[in-house]
Amino acid sequence: MALPLLPGNSPNKQLGKEGFHKSHHFVYSNGVPLFIGSEKPGIGGELLIGQKVKPNYSVYPKGQGSGLPSWVAFDKQALCFEAYFQEDVPQSRDETYRIRNCKIYFYLEDDTIQVVEPEFKNSGIPQGTLIHRHRVPLPPPNDDQFYNIFHFNINQQMVLYSRTFTVTNCDTFTKNFLLKLGVRLNDPCIVPDDPYSSLRVKMEKSMKPLRPYERHYTLKQFLDHDGKVLRFYCFWDDRCQFGDQRELILLYYLADDTIEILEVTPQNSGRDHVPKFLNRSKLPKNAPTQIKQPGQITERTVLNVFDSSSQEKRYILDNLKTGAVREDFYQDRDLTIGGELNVWGRKVIICDCDEFTKEYYRSKYGIEDFTPGSAPPYSGFGTEEDSLSSCQGLLLKPPQKDFRKFMEKDRCGLESNVLTFCAKMVTTDPVDKDRVFIVSFYLSDDSISVFEPPQRNTGVQGGSFLKRGRVKKPGQELFKSELSEYFTAQDLYVGATLCFNNKNFQILDADEYTFNYMDKHPEEFPRANVGSILSKLHSMPEEKQSEIKTFVGLSDPSNSGFIPFESFRGLLMGLDCGMSEHEVLVLGRRFSDRQQSDLDVGLMLAVAQDFLRKKHFEELPAMAKAFTHQDRHKFADGDEIDYHAFLAGINWVEHPAPPVTPDDILKSFDAGPVAVKSINYSALMEDLFTGASKTIDPTTTYTA
Repeated sequence: MALPLLPGNSPNKQLGKEGFHKSHHFVYSNGVPLFIGSEKPGIGGELLIGQKVKPNYSVYPKGQGSGLPSWVAFDKQALCFEAYFQEDVPQSRDETYRIRNCKIYFYLEDDTIQVVEPEFKNSGIPQGTLIHRHRVPLPPPNDDQFYNIFHFNINQQMVLYSRTFTVTNCDTFTKNFLLKLGVRLNDPCIVPDDPYSSLRVKMEKSMKPLRPYERHYTLKQFLDHDGKVLRFYCFWDDRCQFGDQRELILLYYLADDTIEILEVTPQNSGRDHVPKFLNRSKLPKNAPTQIKQPGQITERTVLNVFDSSSQEKRYILDNLKTGAVREDFYQDRDLTIGGELNVWGRKVIICDCDEFTKEYYRSKYGIEDFTPGSAPPYSGFGTEEDSLSSCQGLLLKPPQKDFRKFMEKDRCGLESNVLTFCAKMVTTDPVDKDRVFIVSFYLSDDSISVFEPPQRNTGVQGGSFLKRGRVKKPGQELFKSELSEYFTAQDLYVGATLCFNNKNFQILDADEYTFNYMDKHPEEFPRANVGSILSKLHSMPEEKQSEIKTFVGLSDPSNSGFIPFESFRGLLMGLDCGMSEHEVLVLGRRFSDRQQSDLDVGLMLAVAQDFLRKKHFEELPAMAKAFTHQDRHKFADGDEIDYHAFLAGINWVEHPAPPVTPDDILKSFDAGPVAVKSINYSALMEDLFTGASKTIDPTTTYTA
C-alpha cells in the first residue's frame, strides 16, 4: 500500500542540496547583451524536465576505453581523407566548372576538422587552408550539433559550410582506425577530370619559348653535396722516359663534378714539391684535343632568325642543339678501383679509395667489391714486400711479419719446429748425381736452407749451398704487380722435386722428427694423413684390389701376416694409384713391425755426466729424496723404474765415467730414423677391405 504524501512519509530530493541558483542565458560582450543559448541546466546545475545537453568534445561515452583523456590518448593523431568539390565558373568562356582537390583532416583529440587544398602553380585562385581547424557544425536543421568520427566514410558527400565535398579515399591509418571502430567502409571512387586543367596541360606541352632561356639547376647539387669530396689513391707510371712511378691522390668534388689531383712527393726523391698536379676543374675524357675557338663551348645554343642592320635582331633557343659542341667529362660513375683515367694524355690508374668514398658508392650504386687494384710492377730493387708496402701508404713502413706464427713455431726446448729432409741433385753429371744435400724447412717463417755435408775423395767442397731464406717457386715472372709464390711446408715431402738456384733436387728421405711432426698434424700435411691414404686405396677399382690381395697372399706363403716393406712399396708404386713415395712411407710406418736400434747405455750415461760436470750440478741427494717421496705415487705402479741405478749412473762425483769426445756426444744424440723392415699386411687388409673400412673418413687421424 502506498504511503500518503504527508511530511516525513515521502523522500525529499532537496535534502542536503546547497545550490539553488538559476543558470543565466544572457551575457554582456563589449557592453552589448547577447543570448548564449538554452543548453545550460536549470536550477542548481540540474537539468529540467525534457532538457538535454549535447556533449562538449568526444562522442565516446564516459567510462569506456582507456582511462586517459582524449587529448592524451589521441594526441598528434589525425584521420586524412581525400576529397574534391565542384565549383561553378559563370563568367568564363574557357570553363563552366572547376574540380578542386583537397584533403580533409579530422583530429581525434578534440573532433576538429581542417580542409587544405594543395597549391598549384599559376592557378589564379587562392589555395591552401580552406577551412581552419575547429569544430564544424552539421548542416541545418542540425546546426546545433557538430561532426564526429561516425559522420565520415569514403565515397560519400559532406556539406561543410554550404560547400559539398565528395570523399574519394583515405590513407592506411584512417582505414585501419575506422575498421577497428566497426565502420563499414565503402569502395573508393575516382576523381572526375577537370576540363580546364587538361586544357592547360596541353597548352604547356605545345608551348615553346621564343627567347634564349634554359634553366640549369646547379644550386640543388651544390647545397646537397657541398663539402663532400671523394678520395682515390692513384699512380702514374712515368718510367717510359727516365722517369719513375708517381703516387697521386685524386679528389672528386661532388658539388660541381670537378677533379683535383695532388702528388705525393717522398722524402729525398730529388723532386721539387709542387702544390697541385692538376688544378681543380672538369676533366675531359678525350684530352688533349684541338683547342676550341672562343665562344664555341657555351651553355646555350641560339639561332639567328632575323638579322637586319636597321632593325633589332631576333634570336630563338636551339632546342635540338644542332650547333652545340659536345664534350664528355669524367663523372663519379666513371671512377672505379682498377680503372684508368686519361689526365690530359697521362695514364693514371686508380688503386684504392677511403671509407667515405666506399660508403658513397655502396649507397648510390650498390657496389660491394672494393678490392684494391694491382700495385705497380716490381722494380727489382729490394724485396717484393718492400716494393708493395711503399704503395700502400704515404709513410713508408716495413712489411709486417706473421709474429703469431713465429711465436708458435719457433724453437722451444726439444721442439725445433724444423723439418729436415735428405735430397739429391737431379742431373746426368756423374759428379753431381752422387752429392747428398740436407734440406731444412723452418716452420716459424717458411724459410729454407740447403747444406751439403762434406764427403771425402769426391772433389766437391761441401758447405752451405743455399742460405736460409724464402724460396720462390720456379716459372714466375719477375716484374709483376702480384706477389710471388713461395715454397711452403706442404710442398716438401719424400719423392717431391724442388728447384733451388736453378737446380732440381729430389727429396729421398726425412728424419724421425719430421715424420712424427707430420703424423701429429695431418690437417696441415694431407700426404701424412693415414685416413686420406686408406680412402684413396679403397677407391681403387676392384681388379687392383684383387691384385693387392693376390700379391700379399703369394708374398707370405707361411701365413705369418707380415711381408717385406720393399715388396709392399714396389706393389703400391707399380699399381699407378696416384700415391707418392711419402704416402707409401707413411702407410708403411703405420702398419710396420719396426725394431728400435740398440743404444749404448754406457755412452749415454757418460755424456750425461759430462754435461752435469760442466754445469757443476751437485743436487743428487735432493733428487734421491724427491724420488723416494714420489715412489709410492708414481714409480711403484708397474712402471719398474730403478731410480737407484739411474742416480748411481749419473753421479759424476762418486762414480765418474771415462771422458767422452765431441764425436761421442753427437753419436749419442743422432740415433737416426727407425727402419721399416716388414709390413703387417693382415691389419692393413682388415682396415682396408672390411665392412667398417667402407666408410673411411679422410680426415681420420691415425697415431703410429
